[in-house]
Amino acid sequence: EVQLQASGGGLVQSGGPLRLSCAASEFTFADYTVGWFRQVPGKEREGVLSIGSRDDTPYYVDSVEGRATISRDKAANTVYLQMNNLDPEDTAVYYCAAGRGVDPLSFLYDRHTQDYLIDYWGQGTLVTVSS
Repeated sequence: EVQLQASGGGLVQSGGPLRLSCAASEFTFADYTVGWFRQVPGKEREGVLSIGSRDDTPYYVDSVEGRATISRDKAANTVYLQMNNLDPEDTAVYYCAAGRGVDPLSFLYDRHTQDYLIDYWGQGTLVTVSS
């Protein structure tokens, strides 16, 4: 069964770091655009970072640029989100996702792409940033 298993969420102090992992089973991350989304209850889902399959160039939304990185460990078939200097506004459920052949910018910003072209979604992991 194809799965994305996200982990690493929990309670983080404001100003602290966060590292989330997303492990894939039954498919190879290297062939996919992968990334992270987050959602606060009652609000729209927001793309956070993505990385394309062709050259591993990362893409970020403005709210995390400069303090977040995304990386891919091909041997472990795992994608990581590292974020520093967390703010209570970063509190959300974080989801990893993967889409084969998807443009990484569309992955982040285009709702049609997210709803119809992303192949796999992880189950979400809650990150709570205390003030």
